[in-house]
Amino acid sequence: MILEGLVTSLNSVGDVNLAPMGPIVDPQMTSLILRPFQTSTTCQNLLRRLSGVFHVVDDVLLIAKAALHRLEDLPETVPAEHVDGRVLKDCCRWYEFQITKCDSSSDRTKLEATIIHTGRGRDFFGFNRAKHAVLEATILATRLHLIPELEVRAQLQALASPVDKTAGPQEREAFALVNNVVNEWYRQR
Repeated sequence: MILEGLVTSLNSVGDVNLAPMGPIVDPQMTSLILRPFQTSTTCQNLLRRLSGVFHVVDDVLLIAKAALHRLEDLPETVPAEHVDGRVLKDCCRWYEFQITKCDSSSDRTKLEATIIHTGRGRDFFGFNRAKHAVLEATILATRLHLIPELEVRAQLQALASPVDKTAGPQEREAFALVNNVVNEWYRQR
């Protein structure tokens, strides 16, 4: 199963990188398979340090901003307990991991990782159709170079319905951000 969340990793001087990622997880959450693109900062950091932290969050605005490169400031972090890494202070759960195997034979490096420590920040808010719609819209907005514009627009229109019906302020702001990024991308083409 793929679980969407955020990964923090550190560069050679200890600067934090925050990236959305959907690793393959086992039901017991004892291991992760991460597949970052070789050219990404996350991939380079994970290969250098061989550790990181995967976060389960319910903040779709943070996910959208990170995915769409609109994050102005990193959220507050605290030191990880068992790896050289950082934990998002406002997350639901976190999983400190150690890379155990690496396959860089394709554009997306396959990193197998073992969870070596878990922690809990706060309760997960719960299911909300708007949160899921924003997550899908965000993923769609990261693939504009792959999908025809008419298809993108149709999918965004369909995703607008659950946002209109069930969103709170955070989900509305995130969905507006996604739409602005999409519109900006097509205006520049």
